[in-house]
Amino acid sequence: MKVRRLLTMGHSYVVALNRRLAHEMARAGGGAWEVTAVAPTFVHGDLRPIELEPHPGEACRLEPVRAYLSRRVHVMAYGRRARALFRDRWDLVHCWAEPYTFSGFQVARWTPAGVPFVFWTAQNLVKRYPPPFGWMERSVLRRANGWLACGQTTVEAQLGRGYGDKPYRVMPLGVDLDMFRPDPASGAAVRRQLGWEPDGPPVVGYLGRFVAEKGFPLLTRALDAVAAPWRALFVGGGPLEGELRAWGQKHGDRVRVVTGVAHDQVPAHLAAMDVLAAPSQTTPRWKEQLGRMLLEAFACGVAVVGSDSGEIPHVIGDAGRVVPESDERAWTTALAELIENRAARAELAERGLGRVRAVFAWPVIAGQHLAFFDELIDRAGAERG
Repeated sequence: MKVRRLLTMGHSYVVALNRRLAHEMARAGGGAWEVTAVAPTFVHGDLRPIELEPHPGEACRLEPVRAYLSRRVHVMAYGRRARALFRDRWDLVHCWAEPYTFSGFQVARWTPAGVPFVFWTAQNLVKRYPPPFGWMERSVLRRANGWLACGQTTVEAQLGRGYGDKPYRVMPLGVDLDMFRPDPASGAAVRRQLGWEPDGPPVVGYLGRFVAEKGFPLLTRALDAVAAPWRALFVGGGPLEGELRAWGQKHGDRVRVVTGVAHDQVPAHLAAMDVLAAPSQTTPRWKEQLGRMLLEAFACGVAVVGSDSGEIPHVIGDAGRVVPESDERAWTTALAELIENRAARAELAERGLGRVRAVFAWPVIAGQHLAFFDELIDRAGAERG
């Protein structure tokens, strides 16, 4: 059996957990694939500087390279060490970066002629990029043998822009079901840490950035109108933290706002919730591209209610409640029903677990990647033929 060699590259691989895709592709191949992940040794992250994080038992081969100008991902660049890797023999090159970024352009340009090249995009708005980014996007698209879309709304946005001429697959992010899983004991411990009794009124949770487009102002107004007893847990951070805390103070012991939660602490905080609310609001420049918090809540056995912004309805399917994003009354009604009805929460939690295990588990996502890559390699071989 011939072993196929995959080079997968992305600045997000600097974080160990983000290399889960590369690990699972190495495992899912059953020895048919040799996977090499290329990761920066350092990037300036959105929230903190990040040095390349080690991962015990790395399933793929890891190649550290230097990255420059990482404060702005659009212009981030790789150096000579990264380019030298492309002199090796690869069966396919996969770039986990938007095609309008300079790093994506570099990877496309460095991929040797005859080697299939695939990029990933989450852009679900129709945009025209100013020079030189628009030119780089078109160049990457011309070079690509195929592309991967974060979700269905990404496909809808890009098909009319020349992307439809290339093979593609919807390929969302996955979730680690070992890390994110139902864990009532951890949830009870977090409630105690917050000064709450483990039993008591249901906890409505929010996980994400404290910004207007994520919809928490609508969520707070909807909760104000719910007559049944509730508690609310907001986990995240952002510029509207002060506004959120001021609202919470009006409700005393019913509201907790928690910032600075490390990623490995997120599962326990999700387990402390009975309902996760994702009330994202579409703006002229943004709509929800996926909603990772939905996948993580599903995996933790938490009932989910989300808006109809962007990709959220496609992610939720029939495993949660989808509410019109700007209908405050509908949000109040949906929250009240779930707060008052334990059986409804349990049913949605069970549906969410089934959906995340079947659709969004990393081994599932990795297998779909490799199946698509096999198709592209076989097609390229037939064309050379």
